[in-house]
Amino acid sequence: MGAKCGQGRPGQDRLGQAGSGTTVLRKCLVAVLAMGLALGFLTRPGVAQGAGNDQLRIGAVLSVTGPAAYLGSPELKTLRIYVARINASSGVAGRQIELVAYDDGSEAGSANSFAKRLIERDRIDFLIGGTTTGSTLAIAPLVERAGIPFISLSGGTTVVDPVRKWIFKTAHTDRMAAERVLEDIRKRGLTTIALLADTGGFGQSGRKETLSAAARLGISVAFNETYGPKDTDMTPQLTRIRAAGVQALFVFGHGQGPAIISRNMKMLGMTLPVYHAHGVASEEFIKLAGPAAEGARLPASALLVADRLGDNDPQKPVVLDYRRIYGEEVKEDVSDFGGYAYDALMILTDAIKRAQGSDRTIDRARVRDAIEETKGFVGTSGSFSMSPTDHMGLDLSAFRLLEIRNGEWALID
Repeated sequence: MGAKCGQGRPGQDRLGQAGSGTTVLRKCLVAVLAMGLALGFLTRPGVAQGAGNDQLRIGAVLSVTGPAAYLGSPELKTLRIYVARINASSGVAGRQIELVAYDDGSEAGSANSFAKRLIERDRIDFLIGGTTTGSTLAIAPLVERAGIPFISLSGGTTVVDPVRKWIFKTAHTDRMAAERVLEDIRKRGLTTIALLADTGGFGQSGRKETLSAAARLGISVAFNETYGPKDTDMTPQLTRIRAAGVQALFVFGHGQGPAIISRNMKMLGMTLPVYHAHGVASEEFIKLAGPAAEGARLPASALLVADRLGDNDPQKPVVLDYRRIYGEEVKEDVSDFGGYAYDALMILTDAIKRAQGSDRTIDRARVRDAIEETKGFVGTSGSFSMSPTDHMGLDLSAFRLLEIRNGEWALID
């Protein structure tokens, strides 16, 4: 699947990357986040070794390059920051964490290949990642067969519905986004919309959920179009939408596509209200779209408006602390996507602590059960309460409705 990785200097994680259009490694920087400790391979299937100086290996498959890079890049940076902080504070249950991360280049095929590599060669204990819905679904069969707890960072409802035994997620779902947006459209007295969704897993799952929610809420989707995640001009679709006489446009996608749509709309002189899904909940979207994004609304986590939350909001201290630490470490604005990674790591480490046996062994199945038993865990995305029938644990209240005003996020509801 590519060149073999060599050893790097201590204090870093492994980062392999997918080649353009292939599953071949373009480069692989190997290092150990172990503070000089010996590698902690599994002693038998499903059980992490319980000796005093062993490690926990957390694998990650993220879209650090490619169309979904502005989702995956803050995810990787977040994991690096907090793994280092956890290790510096005595680790988890007396163990250091080794982060083994690969970049799938926003390609589902590469995500599958790297997940297989993590399971079979790197022998990970747990997995975080799947930046996109497509990547997550490509990984899903592998972790289910291997019995490895996997926390996805993608938005598709299909990741956790139906529930898969070993798979959880921290990102708000496309179903939640569709309902939140359509409820606001209805409050504004609008009844006829156009839907423009990307052809990737997130966009198509979101398209399905939007059509379903619109039927329930009495909103007519008079125009239903798609675009490719790598498309650079959507004026043909927008020209048809303008001629359709709809009252609002709902764009369901992530990456650069939604920003291009905003710029194309401005060029065409289109002024109808625009909504986006949570796939663009990042300052990067505002930078890419520029003034063309003004007035656009979308559902997002509390993270983007942390300083505007009420003092009695239980999320406020969590999101303010994450924003401060992330900003100090990488000198960048926060995004919902880095927050998803933070939530996944914190939920996982909390479950590991609760699952540790009296003999200090950490069994994967017990950790899986502990994740499923998570209750009232306040993260950047909301308060998580999971169950055997709910492997996300968020309700619609976890979404805040935001509007872009004067190039900044404003809290609407």
